[in-house]
Amino acid sequence: MTFSTSSKGVYAIAATPFHDDGAIDFNSVDRLTDFYEESGCSGITILGMMGEAPKLEPDESKAIIARVVSRAKVPVIVGVSAPGFAAMRSLARGAMEMGAAGVMIAPAPGMKTDDQTISYFANAVEAIGDDVPWVLQDYPLTLNTVISPSVIAKIITSHASCLMLKHEDWPGLEKVSKLRALQKAGELRDFSILCGNGGLFLDFEPGRGADGAMTGYGFPDMLAELVNLFAEGKRDAAHDLFDAHLPLIRYEQQPGIGLAVRKHVLKRRGVISSDAQRKPAQTLTATARAEVDLLLTRLAKHDKRAAL
Repeated sequence: MTFSTSSKGVYAIAATPFHDDGAIDFNSVDRLTDFYEESGCSGITILGMMGEAPKLEPDESKAIIARVVSRAKVPVIVGVSAPGFAAMRSLARGAMEMGAAGVMIAPAPGMKTDDQTISYFANAVEAIGDDVPWVLQDYPLTLNTVISPSVIAKIITSHASCLMLKHEDWPGLEKVSKLRALQKAGELRDFSILCGNGGLFLDFEPGRGADGAMTGYGFPDMLAELVNLFAEGKRDAAHDLFDAHLPLIRYEQQPGIGLAVRKHVLKRRGVISSDAQRKPAQTLTATARAEVDLLLTRLAKHDKRAAL
């Protein structure tokens, strides 16, 4: 299965389920894959930053790719960012051979100049091969590499295999508008824009030209519904739905414990058996768990999916 420059909807950033002892929980991997599809996601992205990819052995990464790709009925994108291009190439080529639709590449952390960023992605494409479709991940809050709209445009123009931008700059709404303006002026070819940041700005991103979301959050079914409401022109209903979920979305955005919150919610929803993370990791205190459960109880007044 493939993705394209016209891909839309929600690509779920998949968590990686573990048993309490840290071993991969492949039964939960299966349930999670099914859950994302049943939630209306149009694709799944695995081994992303919230998938704890750096904590996996190479063989474990390949085993997860094989498991998800063999089960999924939607395109699967594989995060292949790595400290070196040899490891990136090995994972990317292996993923494509197993049936992945494409890969996602983030810039190396802390690059200081536009030329460094442009050169990095040129070298990455050379390493994985220009026949591999890929997603450009723009996440300066975590990676400390700022990529301006003009640099994104240069990268997309230089590499036909770049089909999508995963946009999660913050603030970033103006960046989406500037990129779409370049397209409208005929200065930039078509490409898909899916947004991240846990959906925190998904109430306005479609209006700026985003095609949907590529992110996590414990209610991917809500994200899919939200994107569909905007596509149908039901803006007020979309904002009402978003507003109901905003307290939990905000809580999940806390640095350090965001994944713990997401896994706790997925466990409460019966999707994964354990909310364990690989060490090192920040876990939820009893007080934090109680706060998340309170948010779920309050959310259930407006969305029955939270009535757990």
